[in-house]
Amino acid sequence: MSRTKRTFLKWLVGIVLVLWVGVAYYGYRQTDGAKSSHTNGLTTVTVGYQKGDPFDIAKQRGKLVKKMKAKGYRLVLKQFQDGNALMQALKSGSIDYARAGDTPPVTAQSAGTKLAYVGVGSTKAKGSGILVKKNSGINSLKDLKGKKIAYTKGTSSQYLLLQLLVKAGLEVNDVDWVNMDQSAASVAFAKGKIDAWVTWDPYTAQAELTQNAKALSNGVGMSNNRDYILSMQSYAKSHKTVSKYLVKYLEDDMQWADTHHKQLTTMLSKSLKLKKSVVKKMVDRRRYSIRGMYASVIKEQQEMADNFYKNGITTKKINVSSAVTYLK
Repeated sequence: MSRTKRTFLKWLVGIVLVLWVGVAYYGYRQTDGAKSSHTNGLTTVTVGYQKGDPFDIAKQRGKLVKKMKAKGYRLVLKQFQDGNALMQALKSGSIDYARAGDTPPVTAQSAGTKLAYVGVGSTKAKGSGILVKKNSGINSLKDLKGKKIAYTKGTSSQYLLLQLLVKAGLEVNDVDWVNMDQSAASVAFAKGKIDAWVTWDPYTAQAELTQNAKALSNGVGMSNNRDYILSMQSYAKSHKTVSKYLVKYLEDDMQWADTHHKQLTTMLSKSLKLKKSVVKKMVDRRRYSIRGMYASVIKEQQEMADNFYKNGITTKKINVSSAVTYLK
């Protein structure tokens, strides 16, 4: 073999080794064992949230980001308008975790999204409900027959409306389902363009205090409307340590929120741009907590999934427990 060929082969082997090391290092960085990234030696973890939710509280308090940084993670928090937008962002990979209500993960899993349940919060059923105007003449759930009812498809309001109709002994087609986002529903309710509105806090509290609204029923016994921390299966399975820290430190913030209502009300009043009286009503009728998934909430989600499938809202029967990656 000529000297030129030997030199060429040495260079070729060297290049292959460099490429192999680079690929191996990149793969290592994608796991929990990695603590380095392109950002100051920290692994970036991106979380999607909505205004007023647990991550929003944690962001404003400032402890969660610091605690995650101490463990080697740079936490980036991105705000979204609703659970549907969060599910799309999670599926596309633009965020690693998302906080959503009970319905978005069920409908997303039914549509084939490989979701992972990572954490769960306490019930918010007392702040969810169906609202009518006090002078509407609608005094019971049975009076809703033939009425226009606003809800938002793919959110907890969709499931609650379904449950309310069952409670009233009405069929799905006995009412006019009007799908619109919650901000638009608030305007429509104020102008009398809809007869009833299925919603959640702080919309519920604001309507009760400022829009002459009354709740025909809340969600107790029908829809717990919990907070769920979600990821994708592919990410969650290789980032179990991240999930563990995220749930643990978020729970610390929720314990603070649950025992500091006055400070929390002031903080959320500013971020939500709502009167303190509205925020206080919301805060005082719920608990704040986050923990790993457990059997009874998995059962709740499965019942929702089964009801959606039974009523044709989803077209695929799913097994919720198969999407759970972090039990506690």
